[in-house]
Amino acid sequence: MLKIDHIKAPIQKEMDDFEKRFSASMKSSVPLLDRITHYIVRRKGKQMRPMFVFLAAGMCGKIDESTYRGAGLIELLHTATLVHDDVVDDSNLRRGFFSINALWKNKIAVLVGDYLLSRGLLLSVENNDFALLKIVSEAVRQMSEGELLQIEKARRLDIEEPVYYDIIQKKTASLIASCCAVGAASAGMDAAVIEKMRLFGEKTGIAFQIKDDLFDFGDGVNTGKPTGTDIKESKFTLPLIYALQHTDSATKRRIIHTIKNNDNEPEKVQEVLRFVHGSGGIEYAREKMNAFRNEAYEILNTFPESPYRTALQQLVQFTTERSS
Repeated sequence: MLKIDHIKAPIQKEMDDFEKRFSASMKSSVPLLDRITHYIVRRKGKQMRPMFVFLAAGMCGKIDESTYRGAGLIELLHTATLVHDDVVDDSNLRRGFFSINALWKNKIAVLVGDYLLSRGLLLSVENNDFALLKIVSEAVRQMSEGELLQIEKARRLDIEEPVYYDIIQKKTASLIASCCAVGAASAGMDAAVIEKMRLFGEKTGIAFQIKDDLFDFGDGVNTGKPTGTDIKESKFTLPLIYALQHTDSATKRRIIHTIKNNDNEPEKVQEVLRFVHGSGGIEYAREKMNAFRNEAYEILNTFPESPYRTALQQLVQFTTERSS
């Protein structure tokens, strides 16, 4: 299994520098805010999104100051959305630690998210990085639309495969796509190359989300995520959609009724999980995930060989083979 530290090797120095700059970018003269942002920095994740920015820039041309600012913009906006998401989802945990809203309540969490958003916007505006800001702002718009589309469809329980792809393209893939586009733009690439990198990130992001969906059905180890969570929240993911599309109408009605009315009963949730496992839904989702991964590889292969391209290939591989 590939390790993030190994993949990060070509940009290790840049990532170390980025961590210091990112911490500095969140500092505030307000003690409460400074304490909360320090808590956020200490509990950072794998930082895959900045890695995509730096590797894309390295592969396309060169890493410079605008690359650092682009990575900072994305990480600030991404962190803001995570803080807001925890409020929306009423979640008390984030990456195994207490969420901001769990420790400081919803009002403060929303304001912290707003602060992080403003820091990202100012970072771009103060340095005239309007092209980068436009790319990332488009991703934020799509992420908001994706969340609302998912909520709307979950209420009606009528999600079909094309709609599912539309949701995850907006919710998840758009941000990874913007990372790759920002990397290319910061390296001074033309519109065609920026679009090619955006598409590469989109394919990778869709594969990433399908893998995440598979975790909910126990497809992986040490996920830290209890199986059936998406079902309890009435989220229609690809394995479930496939299973419902390939069964008789009576069974489909029964399963949908179970999800709609018994989503918090452990035995009923397990019944849905068994139905999906027995339908070929897991295998189908894996095939689709690998297809999107291979499309991402094909785009990468149009670029010259380099340590950055190799690392991006490994990062794509990591997104589909990870265990958490």
